[in-house]
Amino acid sequence: MEINKKTDKGDLFVVATPIGNMEDITLRALKILEKVDIIAAEDTRHTGKLLNRYNIKNNLVSYHEHNETERSIYLLEKLNKGESIAIVTDAGTPSVSDPGYRLIKKAIENRINIIPIPGVSAVTTAISVAGLPTDSFIFAGFLSRKKAKRIRQLKALSMERSTIILYESPRRIIKLMEDITEVMGNRYGVLAREMTKIHEEFIRGTMSEISYTLKERQSIKGECTLLITGFLPTMQEKTNIDESVRDEIRQKLDEAESSISNISKVIAKKYGLLRQNIYNEALRIKKHEDS
Repeated sequence: MEINKKTDKGDLFVVATPIGNMEDITLRALKILEKVDIIAAEDTRHTGKLLNRYNIKNNLVSYHEHNETERSIYLLEKLNKGESIAIVTDAGTPSVSDPGYRLIKKAIENRINIIPIPGVSAVTTAISVAGLPTDSFIFAGFLSRKKAKRIRQLKALSMERSTIILYESPRRIIKLMEDITEVMGNRYGVLAREMTKIHEEFIRGTMSEISYTLKERQSIKGECTLLITGFLPTMQEKTNIDESVRDEIRQKLDEAESSISNISKVIAKKYGLLRQNIYNEALRIKKHEDS
């Protein structure tokens, strides 16, 4: 095992594991998992299946978001006593939208030698085949489950010119794309689902097109990676509201069946425009008519 012994303390290995297909594990990762003293796993049952596949027997301890703080203290004690530890998550690279950050931070503070064992990541896997610009991208992970905060996060990302990459659960993916359309307009993107697995799928299209495809299904399975085109100067043209859109705004205001907020949401979604621009125009029209 490639341990660089600068001190009497143990080494912490940050080991990437497959995101689906168990064959996507490096020889180096297998070697480390076999030789370390402890494997800290997000789910010991899940990691146990991987170890059994490669006939590796080792000491597994749980390390997940619910026990991360207290378990970090325990693992740090082991490292300080000279034991080597490998940290793994259920899929991909530890600490990238997964447990690991707290232990790594504490290890740095205690001058523990930290060794990355690179491998699969859903981010790089998805963007490599998306067909979107790869020279620069923004990875924002999982956005907030609370709508108000999620909208604020999307607004902060809306002017980014780089490709935007998000994670989301299958239960919330449609709602996320509706919020993206509301804040950023009906942008083109790619939804990666079940990557490296039997039912691997890449759905390409505008946010509304991808949403429509998913709504036609009885269920959506598999963690989702969503890639969205970044802001382009040409998108400014879409902020121009033509007379036909203004006529529809006037019509809905006259009907007085919905609030300006709801009217803005419906029209913005219909035309792929930014909701805030429709809202501002509706306020202007209403103020003009009232006067």
